Amino acid sequence: MVRVARLEKRASLVGGLEGRDLSGRNLKGMNFSNANLKGTNLSKADLSEANLEGADLEGAILMGTNLSKANLEGATLKGADLSTQRVSNGTNLTQANLKGANLTGADLTQADLTGANLTQANLEGAILMGADLKGANLTGADLTQADPAYANLKGADLTGANLRGANLFEADLSGANLTGANLTRASLEGAILTGAILTGAILQRTNLSGADLKGADLKFAQMLRADLRLANLTGADLRGADLTDSLYDDSTTLTPSLTPSQLASMTKV
Repeated sequence: MVRVARLEKRASLVGGLEGRDLSGRNLKGMNFSNANLKGTNLSKADLSEANLEGADLEGAILMGTNLSKANLEGATLKGADLSTQRVSNGTNLTQANLKGANLTGADLTQADLTGANLTQANLEGAILMGADLKGANLTGADLTQADPAYANLKGADLTGANLRGANLFEADLSGANLTGANLTRASLEGAILTGAILTGAILQRTNLSGADLKGADLKFAQMLRADLRLANLTGADLRGADLTDSLYDDSTTLTPSLTPSQLASMTKV
């Protein structure tokens, strides 16, 4: 049986770790590429700078784990517990490479994903409540029915991301790039979208009530039946946007650049 204390930084020595208890271990910089770590307890372990490319972490416990600058490209984290709700300092995924990773249903509550690469990652149904995703790359990521409520997504790149039905309640998306993103039936109630780029985004039946869209780029956005009550659209660019049957009321701050035809297509309630 492999003794963890004698593990060297070589891929040949990572076998037999499925379901093991490696909590609190110093595994910094180790090579776990393609390793089977299903159900392994890695809570509070130091995996900073470790290579976890292609590793199977399904059902693994990663609460409070330090994954700073770790490479998780192509790793499977389906059902993995990355919750930081009760862990001091939380799980650290700063600048981690999670490109194409499977995080379906993963709990990333309050996790630090600052600058992380989540390109093409599967985050369907993932819990990202209060997570720090500042500057993260989520290009083409699947966040269908995900819950990033209260998350920090300042300057994040969500180009082409799928956010259908996602809960972004009071999330901070200021300066984020959501070009071509699908936000159909998503909730952005009270969200901060100042200066965000939403060119060509799909916002059909999206809840934008109370959202701050000052200076947002909404050119050619599809906003059919979007809820804009209490929203602030001061200085927003809505050229070519489809606002058919979108809802607004006296509490909505509209931009003067709205064309008469756009305003006529909207529904005042």
